[in-house]
Amino acid sequence: MRIGYLVPQFPGQTHIFFWREIAALEAMGHEVHVFSTRPPAEALRAHDWTGAAMARTTYLGQMAVGPAMAGLARLGPRGLPLWLLRHGPRFARDAALTLGAAQTLLARTRALDLDHVHVHSCGRAALIAAFARRMGGAPYSLTLHGPLDDYGPGQPLKWSRAAFATVITRRLLAEVEQTLAGHLPPRIAVRPMGVDTDAMRRNEPYAPPERGRPVRLFSCGRLNLVKGHQDLLQAMRQLLDQGVDVRLDIAGEDDDGGTGFRAELETLIIRLRLQDHVRLLGAIDAEAVRAHLQQAHLFVLASWHEPLGVAYMEAMAMEVPVIGTDAGGTRELIDDGRTGLLVEPRAPGPLARAIRDLVTDPDRIARYASAGRARIVADFQARFGAETLEHEIRRALGAQGSDAGAESGATV
Repeated sequence: MRIGYLVPQFPGQTHIFFWREIAALEAMGHEVHVFSTRPPAEALRAHDWTGAAMARTTYLGQMAVGPAMAGLARLGPRGLPLWLLRHGPRFARDAALTLGAAQTLLARTRALDLDHVHVHSCGRAALIAAFARRMGGAPYSLTLHGPLDDYGPGQPLKWSRAAFATVITRRLLAEVEQTLAGHLPPRIAVRPMGVDTDAMRRNEPYAPPERGRPVRLFSCGRLNLVKGHQDLLQAMRQLLDQGVDVRLDIAGEDDDGGTGFRAELETLIIRLRLQDHVRLLGAIDAEAVRAHLQQAHLFVLASWHEPLGVAYMEAMAMEVPVIGTDAGGTRELIDDGRTGLLVEPRAPGPLARAIRDLVTDPDRIARYASAGRARIVADFQARFGAETLEHEIRRALGAQGSDAGAESGATV
């Protein structure tokens, strides 16, 4: 099949999953054409595959008056006034920002004769695909990676026009079934992200912390308030005050390329006197993440909300025991007390206690290491997502003939 693959601001610092899924689809024999809304900031281009990814990505561009007006004309005579009445001014703004990009996507899908476009978002990128489809472009599908509220207005339009959708957790499936009842596509599959378990494999067996030696912690996530790095820093201070010698490396950068939330964390590190114990690594590539996991005794992420968490998956695949927060869909990945530990979010005290108790129990921490990898191998491999997309796209294309002509009678 000839598949379009649309990801916002690709390749971002957390986009290794998408790159693996593209590779898996191509290994299955499909022709994949990558699209994105815009390239990432220079400081966020950290992966060794970033150059290759950008070279093969078609960037659809931002708002432009001419293409937007042409898009309005293609969508029919009722146009923008009807959208304002039905969906409000926020939707009208998103429409103005995406109509030009929809025109570009339409032209490229026709030129490439694409069978289908999959959108790894339910935000403006999904609106681009929905508009392109309304203009006569290829069928499309969506993946929901987090709560619907994070993805802007117009969700009924985006979902009702999709051939199918995938969601990454059962929790999100329940949300969309309740919130979008009557506007859902014919099929919705629960399919989490995944990792390459062949690449994410240890070179030597995991070894628990040794008594009298520093405990090496590793965390990986965007430098953002909701990732809870500030809570982890507070827990670090408590551990040090209790006599636990801990060292922490945090991989990831803020969305401003280092001029945003990073400054607040740097100030907090100084205020807590953690300069000799904490390093902010910035955005690093996948091989560097693997190298840090190879050396870590424990992976910790203190997110206030985490839809699921590829960073957890990578740590577990590398047989690094994990401590996370019981927030969002994390419980669908980490079986508390068996494959890792979950603590309440925004609670540095309980987090510090969980770290201290685990690193002083070598038998338990070793059990979590092996059980974590088994969990990922069984249920969270990157190829599973590609297999789901292949199955659902083929199914949708098979049903398309019987539904021919239905799209021409649809209204926005």
